[in-house]
Amino acid sequence: MLHIQNLSKSYVTGKPVLSGINLTIAGAGLVAIIGASGTGKSTLLRCINRLVNPTEGNLFFTPPSSQATSDKPSQSIDLAALSGQGLRAARRSIGMVFQEYNLVERLSVMENLLTGRLGYMGSFAAWRRQFDAADIAYGQELLQIVGLANFANQRADSLSGGQRQRVGIARALMQRPALLLADEPTSSLDPKTSVEIMQLLQSQGVERRIPVLVNMHDVALAKRFADRIVGMRGGKVVFDGVAADLTDAILNDIYGGTSWLAH
Repeated sequence: MLHIQNLSKSYVTGKPVLSGINLTIAGAGLVAIIGASGTGKSTLLRCINRLVNPTEGNLFFTPPSSQATSDKPSQSIDLAALSGQGLRAARRSIGMVFQEYNLVERLSVMENLLTGRLGYMGSFAAWRRQFDAADIAYGQELLQIVGLANFANQRADSLSGGQRQRVGIARALMQRPALLLADEPTSSLDPKTSVEIMQLLQSQGVERRIPVLVNMHDVALAKRFADRIVGMRGGKVVFDGVAADLTDAILNDIYGGTSWLAH
């Protein structure tokens, strides 16, 4: 579970990009965040995984714990208050899929996947890239899932955009995350590949019973694949509901017009 409480972010004093965001993300399913460019969607995701430091507010996250039982559940931690080793440990449970893939181009597909395990390794083993056989086997399993079973030894820079995004998803899943974030994962892809990527994200959320939080521009894709849609305008949440409730009037409120809609 992720509970976002009164989250705000300003890069320049007095000019908030996010203003008092309150959201609870829990359970399996895909949550799409939509809104015009510059409304704070990417900043919200980057605050959650602390690539960006929030200005105010809390990010209460309940990570999986081997110590958790029915009598003693996992304890929530405030991601906004973490630093150092505590933050690194929390990030292990939060997978991230990037708009521009963020792959190491000169490395093979499998090597890129295995970087998803670096947070679990000691510094010397990570420096030596001494990965367990079990991690390599799991990486091969993930490549099968994302449709790249025969690409393990290919360099990342030889792949198409859609293939690179599949590697990015598999790398995030290598962390065995409790929460998966995706920042505009289809913005550089053709329509067919975009559908395939959304299908993959949706199915992995269901199969792994984790929430998948996707920031996206394509409203049609959001309505097709999301269990829940969050609409943002001016750094604030102005809609939170299901696709069936996303009327033209609400889209007008989110985007400031509906002339772009196909009827």
